[in-house]
Amino acid sequence: MMPNEFSNQNNEVSNFINELNHPFKQEIELLRTCILTADLNLTENIKWNGPNYCYHNEDRITMRIQPPKKQVQLIFHRGAKKQANPENKLISHKSKLLLWKENDRAIITFNSMQDIENGRAELSEIITEWISATK
Repeated sequence: MMPNEFSNQNNEVSNFINELNHPFKQEIELLRTCILTADLNLTENIKWNGPNYCYHNEDRITMRIQPPKKQVQLIFHRGAKKQANPENKLISHKSKLLLWKENDRAIITFNSMQDIENGRAELSEIITEWISATK
């Protein structure tokens, strides 16, 4: 296995990223690695023209990379099916990274490789907590 390959990587996503012409291609790759290593039960596919991460075939984290901008966003959600909005935020993590849109949906925006590097440990904690809360 090459250093950047994990058992939960999807060839379709690898090919998509390899062919991608995006100013944040390296950042997208690093975020992919962060997500896949945070929870080895996550699987990936392509949704909304970007990498998407599922837990037991249920969408949980979608990478917003279109239109190509000088940023990448991670959308934390509970999947495509409409569900009742919880009374409180799904996770209690008091991160400054998370911008809450609803109690069951939040966004993290990364504007540089440095943002990702600085937030990497916290991002891993958020992913772990999110997956646990949305099982």
